Amino acid sequence: MVNAYFVDTSALVKRYVPEIGSEWILSITDPVTNSDLVISQITWVEVHSAFARRLRDGSLSAERFDLIVQKVREDFENEYRVVDVDRTLIETAAELVMQHPLRAYDAVQLAAALRVQSVLRSMPETQLIFVSADNRLLDIAQSAGLAIDNPNNYPSSNGS
Repeated sequence: MVNAYFVDTSALVKRYVPEIGSEWILSITDPVTNSDLVISQITWVEVHSAFARRLRDGSLSAERFDLIVQKVREDFENEYRVVDVDRTLIETAAELVMQHPLRAYDAVQLAAALRVQSVLRSMPETQLIFVSADNRLLDIAQSAGLAIDNPNNYPSSNGS
């Protein structure tokens, strides 16, 4: 069985900024593992928002911010399969917010993952795992039939 990972923003940020679960995220996103990494197009906006917030609150220096943004751009271009947000995806996300207590962008993330899962059904050797640090979103994703994982379940050996 080959794993493909749909990584939402709450989990992806951990690749660039040390947090609980960062080591695990680094292990599944390491290019050596050749994991299939899938993200939604809106993740671009969300990661920039997360890093800009850290820059404003002083927990991230301007120099570190610039380096992270450069690395994110490189990774978007080279390492991630990006699911485009189109009208059909938006319609699916709207249906999801009517059915579940989801924030708008979480619904878009979930709709994107469900689209990927429907494509992967023709590839039974590949399992899609929806990765998020948001337990509420994970519960809804699991109820929608996705395999799930939370990087916060993998605290590092050094406590970060």
